[in-house]
Amino acid sequence: GGTFKGKRITFHDPCYLGRANNVYEAPRNVLEKLDIELSEMKSCKQKGLCCGAGGAQMFKDAEKGDKEINIKRTEEALETKPDIIAAGCPFCNTMLSDGIKNKKKEDEIEVLDIAELINKASDL
Repeated sequence: GGTFKGKRITFHDPCYLGRANNVYEAPRNVLEKLDIELSEMKSCKQKGLCCGAGGAQMFKDAEKGDKEINIKRTEEALETKPDIIAAGCPFCNTMLSDGIKNKKKEDEIEVLDIAELINKASDL
């Protein structure tokens, strides 16, 4: 076993890593080495949603709409019933962490960068 053995993790595909550079499997391959249960969001890989930070959106007031995009993305992540939400972008981590706080789940669910997961892994 390892530090994360049996943990359910969902991975958010950052826009720049995924849609801009077509990198989808590499982060998932790393996560699988952690002996976790990978639970995909319904919108993932090429069809993944932006976290809401793209194009410096995190630095401006929210636009009118039903809900903020980071809340929508967080809700989609929560549907997977994760122990951890992982991403590969500091802006995504901030937006998803804010979403988790909005849903009052910060005591139950961690948002971690994939590099943090590797660093915390006891068996890599």
